[in-house]
Amino acid sequence: MSTPAMLKKTRAIVRRWLRNYRASFNGEDLVRLARIFRTDKWGSHWYAQHYNRHFAPLRKRKLTILEIGVGGDADPRAGGESLRTWKWFFRRSQIVGIDIHDKKALEEHRIRVYQGSQDDGAFLKRVVDEVGRPDIVIDDGSHENGHVITSFKVLFPLLQANGIYVVEDTQTSYWPSFGGLVHERHSDQTTMGFFKGLIDGLNFSEYLLPGYVPSFYDQHIVALHFYHNLILIYKGLNDEGSNLVHDGTLRGVPPA
Repeated sequence: MSTPAMLKKTRAIVRRWLRNYRASFNGEDLVRLARIFRTDKWGSHWYAQHYNRHFAPLRKRKLTILEIGVGGDADPRAGGESLRTWKWFFRRSQIVGIDIHDKKALEEHRIRVYQGSQDDGAFLKRVVDEVGRPDIVIDDGSHENGHVITSFKVLFPLLQANGIYVVEDTQTSYWPSFGGLVHERHSDQTTMGFFKGLIDGLNFSEYLLPGYVPSFYDQHIVALHFYHNLILIYKGLNDEGSNLVHDGTLRGVPPA
């Protein structure tokens, strides 16, 4: 005789099978996958369309995708929607989740989960030591401004060359309860203020500052893309140089 618990488990298995079956026919469309797995990256937010544009060229590569924030709060079996979405979009990749709560129950083939704080640099480095340098990092964690900035400072240098670092839900930059500031929007203590402060570094070779020593970010950020509540930072070697500025001195006439 079937018990309510057995019926519930059976229904869960069937739902999971159906989701995976549908995902197998929609692996190239991140928006459809987000709908299938019911991640808030589509519907509550509209991130999937941007991810589709930026991640599509990487879809068939063998990568390590690290996402901060698994979802589901303290319930050990809740959450993991976006991890499954990434798994079906990046068919050859390792998907790694980090959460402050224990989410080991959500592990499956190609999905690993670690418990720890995104504000703990030593913990983040241990994860990278185990799984390897990530190719993509997605911060969908606490959204606390200080935590976001700390995670970036630790993980961006550990990101693979030509990797992509993503920060979601940047609206908390303006919310004091998350450490945000609405009247000081350029403060480097907020997520948006910090990343806006990195934009000029794209053009550091144009600075008329003899003896200027470029920072790590100046040298290794090659693009920043800002969308509503979403930032993507591209890592690379920012060494194009200037056609007119040499050693901080303008030595030519700018083109008309």
